[in-house]
Amino acid sequence: MPSTAPTQAKGIFGLFCLASYLLSLSYGTTFLLAMMLRAHGGSESDAGSIISAAMLSTFVAVIFSGHLTDLFGAPRAIAAGALLLAAACLGFASVPAYGAAVLLFGLLLGLGWGVFYTLGPIVVAMIIAPVQRVKYFALLSGSMMTGIGTGPLLGRAAQGLGYPLESAFMVAAIASLLGGLMFLLIGPKIKGQGPVTVCKITPRAAAVVLRSKAVLAIMMVGLGGAIFGGLSSFQTSYAALNQLDYSWFFLGFMGAAIFCRLLVAGFIVKRDPYVMSCLLTALIVVSVLMLMFFVSSGLTYLLAAVVLGVGYGLTYSVINGLAANEAPPGYMPQALVLFSMGYFVGVFGFPWLAGQVIVHFGMAALLWIILAVALCNWAITLGRLAWRRSQKLAQVCSA
Repeated sequence: MPSTAPTQAKGIFGLFCLASYLLSLSYGTTFLLAMMLRAHGGSESDAGSIISAAMLSTFVAVIFSGHLTDLFGAPRAIAAGALLLAAACLGFASVPAYGAAVLLFGLLLGLGWGVFYTLGPIVVAMIIAPVQRVKYFALLSGSMMTGIGTGPLLGRAAQGLGYPLESAFMVAAIASLLGGLMFLLIGPKIKGQGPVTVCKITPRAAAVVLRSKAVLAIMMVGLGGAIFGGLSSFQTSYAALNQLDYSWFFLGFMGAAIFCRLLVAGFIVKRDPYVMSCLLTALIVVSVLMLMFFVSSGLTYLLAAVVLGVGYGLTYSVINGLAANEAPPGYMPQALVLFSMGYFVGVFGFPWLAGQVIVHFGMAALLWIILAVALCNWAITLGRLAWRRSQKLAQVCSA
């Protein structure tokens, strides 16, 4: 952080993380859509369509996030996104059956989440020194993951207390409004910490970034988002099929991801990021295999979720830092924008395919597809290590 008033800067970052947690609850509650729609005559395919509708609007949000920041500033733009998130959650609670209205609320969700998810890391990158980015990205993403994991647990708590599932969406709407208010209040203090500018994404800028090494991190976040989105969006269906409590999955995943990002990330960032990403993506493969062949009780279900939380939680932090630090000089903001877009393609786009697969072929077929995606993700890290080793050997031979 800037050398001036470091204690104040850390306090502002803490409030930034709290507000991010509150906004992330809204996205977490979308993992309850499949269960809610089934209760009203819908299916996993309908839930996948709603979630994937958000992918279209996130592209609009990402593309125009730079324009919004130039006009209103990043904190105000994020606060506006919080209003859209609140409106989407209120809509899901009010119209629990599948139809045109609920698809519209999916679009609102994508707009709000796209603005927040894109601008949040960029603001952090602008006020944090490059050598500390991976650490603070881990703290921010840990806060967001806590909110995402808390979302479905709100549904479980509501059911346990005898309230309808829709009440979880109401709580998430209120949390989004509070988070948006916090961003408005801390906005002037964020500006005071250093220059916060967002360069607009253009075809030329995108081409420059995609020709750099940062493209591999962008590809990996898309594949990782597909794994996370596919497993999380339909975990209620997986749990019902296997007579398990879905809350164990989200508790295990969230607990492991938060623990790793807040307490283990400091160790990870001091190690070789290429080696770490290879080991961590291998853990994701192991977790999918566990869900396919190993889970037979609540304990093994929890263990599979913990392995996924460790692998996915730390991989995301590592590749987020790689996307920023391997971007071409002067194109770091655009690289992070494309990083966000890659994530959205996976996390919002893949559930549409996942819902179709479940309805027509069953959950087992979906898990095989997710395993193939996880293996592709791991293969990228193996390829990077092999390429670097060949480069070193070539240098030795030329010397």
